[in-house]
Amino acid sequence: MNNSYSESYKAAGVDVTAGYRAVELMKSHVARTMTGGVLGGLGGFGGLFELDLAGMPNPVLCAGTDGVGTKLKLAFLMDRHDTVGIDCVAMCVNDIICCGAKPLVFLDYIACGKNVPEKIAQIVAGVAEGCVQAGCALTGGETAEMPGFYSEDEYDLAGFAVGAVDKSKILDNTTVAAGDALVGIKSNGVHSNGFSLVRKVFDVEAPGVLDRYYDELGATLGEALLAPTRIYVKPVLAVMDELAVKSVAHITGGGFYENIPRALPEGKRALISKRLATPLPLFDMIQRIGGISEHDMYNTFNMGTGMVLVVDKDDAQRAVEILNDHGERARVIGYVDDGERGVELC
Repeated sequence: MNNSYSESYKAAGVDVTAGYRAVELMKSHVARTMTGGVLGGLGGFGGLFELDLAGMPNPVLCAGTDGVGTKLKLAFLMDRHDTVGIDCVAMCVNDIICCGAKPLVFLDYIACGKNVPEKIAQIVAGVAEGCVQAGCALTGGETAEMPGFYSEDEYDLAGFAVGAVDKSKILDNTTVAAGDALVGIKSNGVHSNGFSLVRKVFDVEAPGVLDRYYDELGATLGEALLAPTRIYVKPVLAVMDELAVKSVAHITGGGFYENIPRALPEGKRALISKRLATPLPLFDMIQRIGGISEHDMYNTFNMGTGMVLVVDKDDAQRAVEILNDHGERARVIGYVDDGERGVELC
């Protein structure tokens, strides 16, 4: 790499040596994610992973992709870059476990106006932490320096996860029946959806707004909003190992009204108790300050419930126990009934 340097390219705004420095800084973070199936290390043209198909007579790959969205604006304003990588991983792996798949590998893509190696390493540190929480390996990625496209202080972050599930264990909604229980798992905040509305409600770029401490949040507004998306992989897989989970909904963009019906078949609706699925104080603030209707709140945000599992009513209490034993806050928040597919809050 000693000869890989271009004065002309640097004059155009791209410093290839900064990229090499960033890779060196991120190696220790990537090493934390290595699992038994990883072959090789960083620097290849592709990430190699050897599949362990024990217990999977008919393996099926499941892939998911997502980004962090405009939540990144808060990271820029607060100059904190070590948590958004967790969000990026979470948005992908929480999706693929809804199919019953175990995440195996993750790759990220960072596009920036200027490659500051220390900042890139912070971002990747967050990605690595997310991979550790999800039990998957960070097998590669890409950092693109794009001067003139992004401002020097800004970047975008996206990624994708690949997992595997035996065909016989793929989750769909075909076995969901009236009387099944809806087990909700608490979120820890807005996660990574609805931030265009959040930024407008709080006028986050105004001086001092993100630094203001709120007793009801137990944190500054910036800290509460930047809290990384919870990764539900290991707790949910633990439930699947013991119980027959019928379907799962990850509550992301579109909130309750868009995501929960995806876990239901035609002719079935979800009846959810607002008392049991208690919104977090942060959402009360957003609704009050923004003057937002209840419908729009539940159609935009997770409202304090990050994931919903559909299980037989006789398995509901055990599912809650398993989730809580794994550090989550779970409870039955409603049940499935006959009717037009959708969600009714009561």
